[in-house]
Amino acid sequence: MYLLLLAVIYLAFISLGLPDSLLGSAWPTVRVDFDVPLSYMGIVSMIISGGTIISGLMSERLTKKLGTRAVTTVSVFLTAIALLGFSTATEFHHLCLWGIPYGLGAGAIDAALNNYVALHYSSRHMSWLHCFWGVGTIISPYIMSYALTHSIWNDGYRAVSYIQLGIALILVLTLPLWKVNKSAAEEEKNAPVLGIRGALKIKGVPYLLTGFFAYCAAESTAMLWASSYLEGVRGASKDEAAAFGSLFFIGITAGRFLSGFISDNLGDNKMIRIGTGIALFGILMLILPFRITSIIGFIIIGLGCAPVYPCIIHSTPSNFGAENSQGIIGIQMASAYVGSTFMPPIFGLIANHISLKLMPLYMAFFFILLLIMIGRTEKICSNK
Repeated sequence: MYLLLLAVIYLAFISLGLPDSLLGSAWPTVRVDFDVPLSYMGIVSMIISGGTIISGLMSERLTKKLGTRAVTTVSVFLTAIALLGFSTATEFHHLCLWGIPYGLGAGAIDAALNNYVALHYSSRHMSWLHCFWGVGTIISPYIMSYALTHSIWNDGYRAVSYIQLGIALILVLTLPLWKVNKSAAEEEKNAPVLGIRGALKIKGVPYLLTGFFAYCAAESTAMLWASSYLEGVRGASKDEAAAFGSLFFIGITAGRFLSGFISDNLGDNKMIRIGTGIALFGILMLILPFRITSIIGFIIIGLGCAPVYPCIIHSTPSNFGAENSQGIIGIQMASAYVGSTFMPPIFGLIANHISLKLMPLYMAFFFILLLIMIGRTEKICSNK
């Protein structure tokens, strides 16, 4: 029953990853249909991110009141309905409106499940949980590609929404499985609400939030600008740049699968340091004046990024107490989305006005900031 529930949680995280790469793969066609500029995708993605930040901050109160299983099930239904709404869109502002429930649902799933796994499962399962998010991000572009080849982009969104509905129904049918941790869930509901102010008063939390912000800024910059770097700096063609840029996603997904085998033995803090070190080595590969080293560099950066996010989340209950973890993890999700929403566009301004060649230095700054902040967090928590 314990492992069966884990499988259901993995399935829910696939549902979280499925829509994340859908908008990018559909946008070249969508923007032509709606006759809007290429940059308008940023409007939709920022609306979605705004919803995830809000639901991340609200997740503690929602989870304590309703429980993780209810929040997860309702949120998957909410994202499924939002994706179905995307498939019916006939004007650009329809995408903006449906982005609101999608963002709210995705943020609630993220915060609730991350905390649940951090409390009840080992570090290896946290790594594999995020590996399944990667599986979702890899599957959906193929679904959209099939839809664009054989019909229209709306059918791609419709197909993913049906998959989401199917996952939501499985969650409903497996609700009794969550009773395996019933006593812990009752304690979670009865614990006092920490809140944002309460979380920030805990020693070490501001450093942790800054580190998490820095990590997500670096990761999202790599995700969004890898293809542009390969094309603009290393001279790859548009097709080659698009294909090679996707290797980062493969690196991070494979890395999370592999890190699951060693994270329990090495511990979360050591995994974070090793991963960041590997990512910095990948950045050095980007600086070398060869296309092949840059391609390999993005794969290495993906491998290095792999353990960082799940290990930061998994270490939260042990660093700050199980009774505080839901509140802190909810704020972590918010800080993560702030980093991933605003830092890549800032690099875009740097690239436009100075040079794309500064991308490795930009990412290196955030990875080094991550190391400093995680080190300070660990020092404070070890002295408690």
